[in-house]
Amino acid sequence: MTILLYQTDSYIKEFEACVLDLHPQLNAVALDRTAFFPGGGGQPADRGWLVIGGRLLPVTQIKRDGEVVWHVLEGTLPVTGTPVIGQLDWEYRYCLMRTHTALHILCGVVWRDYGALVTGGNMEPLRGRMDFEFETLHQELVHETEERVNIEVSAGREVRVQLLSREEAFRIPDLIRTKINLLPPHITQVRTVEIVGLDLQADGGTHVANTREVGHVRVVDYKSKGRINKRIEIQLDAV
Repeated sequence: MTILLYQTDSYIKEFEACVLDLHPQLNAVALDRTAFFPGGGGQPADRGWLVIGGRLLPVTQIKRDGEVVWHVLEGTLPVTGTPVIGQLDWEYRYCLMRTHTALHILCGVVWRDYGALVTGGNMEPLRGRMDFEFETLHQELVHETEERVNIEVSAGREVRVQLLSREEAFRIPDLIRTKINLLPPHITQVRTVEIVGLDLQADGGTHVANTREVGHVRVVDYKSKGRINKRIEIQLDAV
């Protein structure tokens, strides 16, 4: 089992760990603990390096397999039990944290003001898109949404993370904002991300601690993806 450090602290840039197992076909190692996010929910996996015996090995992929996280490496694998230091590509990760929180702000505003469910989403550093169950989406509404999103960014709302039992989590009204509940039945612990006073959702990704860290959000495009499926694309400024 790999302890998922990123679930409770998204700001870990470097960590110590130990090699639990090897996967020669993938050229990968499983660690007893990791701060590398393996990807999911539209957020890409982290990038970075493992320092092993003085060697700096690039981590090219992160793959979660049940309770184990595999780190695919460039270079010769160490033996089981070897201590390692993990180093995240922090600039890349922090841009994704800002983007992910921005999308939650967008989702919170759209749900609060228009009651529209999410039908899909994706992101890359400083850019993302979210699809909503809108019948109509026009320029005035999009401009209004952008203004309201940036008001929430400037409000400096705290972003809180909790790990709850499935039973506790599903007592929370409107916890699942997607059109389809994407949590499989075998998930017994649910991680929630709350933008205090605006939004509370089940979510497994990494986020900033305060909405001010997101920075200015611009809606750069919007389009129809079906009769009741409309897309809003956002972009963040570099800092």
